[in-house]
Amino acid sequence: MGCNYYCHSISQRLPRFISYTPIPIPIPIPCLRSPISPFRCRQLRSFAISAAGGSIFTWDDVFQLPESPQNDSSTLSAFFDKIKLCNRNSEKQSEFMPFVIEDQIIGYVHHVFADYLKPFQNVFIFPRNNSSQYCTLHPNLRTPEDRTKAVANVVKSLGELIPGIRNELYPVVSSFGEPVFFSLERAAAPYFGIKAYGIHMSGYVEKNDQKFLWLAKRSPTKSTYPGMLDHLVAGGLPHGISCGENVVKECKEEAGIPRSISRQAVPVGAVSYVDIEGYRMKRDVLFCYDLKLPAEGFVPHNEDGEVESFRLVPVTQVANVIRSTSFFKANCNLVIIHFLFRHGYIRPEEFGYLRLLQSLRSGCCS
Repeated sequence: MGCNYYCHSISQRLPRFISYTPIPIPIPIPCLRSPISPFRCRQLRSFAISAAGGSIFTWDDVFQLPESPQNDSSTLSAFFDKIKLCNRNSEKQSEFMPFVIEDQIIGYVHHVFADYLKPFQNVFIFPRNNSSQYCTLHPNLRTPEDRTKAVANVVKSLGELIPGIRNELYPVVSSFGEPVFFSLERAAAPYFGIKAYGIHMSGYVEKNDQKFLWLAKRSPTKSTYPGMLDHLVAGGLPHGISCGENVVKECKEEAGIPRSISRQAVPVGAVSYVDIEGYRMKRDVLFCYDLKLPAEGFVPHNEDGEVESFRLVPVTQVANVIRSTSFFKANCNLVIIHFLFRHGYIRPEEFGYLRLLQSLRSGCCS
């Protein structure tokens, strides 16, 4: 389901506002003093556990996985299944109200989560537009700095309702490159349904007429998706840094790649998705980069403690891992499928080619 569907279906209900762009939601929430029942709070905590993810397997499991036949009719259907994992529960978008600033929809807030925000009347207000309610910030919060500080205080007050605080700020915008309305703690982004941007880099090697991808296995102590497969380099796009500079920074921190090599990374497009889980709407746009690495003399090494180990894996086997397992962190599947298209591993002769290509941008890519 593409961006046009989302924008069209909701904007009809909100004539004052410009467009609607929902996205998937994962949620962790505990019990605080609030109008929500203890039973509801237990539900929210259970979502927190499921959102952490995780998987137990070894590199031997990756390399010894039997290869799927190339002419298997289920080849693309397995890729579709992985894309659906990043675009869950689209039918629940009606449970969210728009989050509006200066007549621009910048996010979406679940009606139940809004009940936690309503006591903070000097920060959040909930006007009505005809029969529809929406969330906005108090008109006294006029500057980005004032908004950032006020919302940060609310996020802090909510405590374990928003777990995994990283003290990393994301810019809140209506679309990429537009003026920043305020900055928001990264862990809080899906609770307010703001668009979050990131970079994912495929580091590949060519040797003996074959392509290989460097893969990372996340640290088992990571709070999210511990022990799962990941890209060589990936990270969120925080406030005040460009995509290109972020690639260089993450290359150094995550894989020990020097700037002399990482600056050669090539931007090759973007994927997007909208994932709704519980009371969170995750609206992500991932900028994709390719970096051709030396076939000899280069081995990545992690410098920030977030990666357990790296391995060089044939691209055909990587594709097989995606088709046959759940070893990868979910959004990595999209970026690797994008890589498979661009490097000719998925061909127009395969049934569903265009539909699969289109589904890589199931969220509003703006």
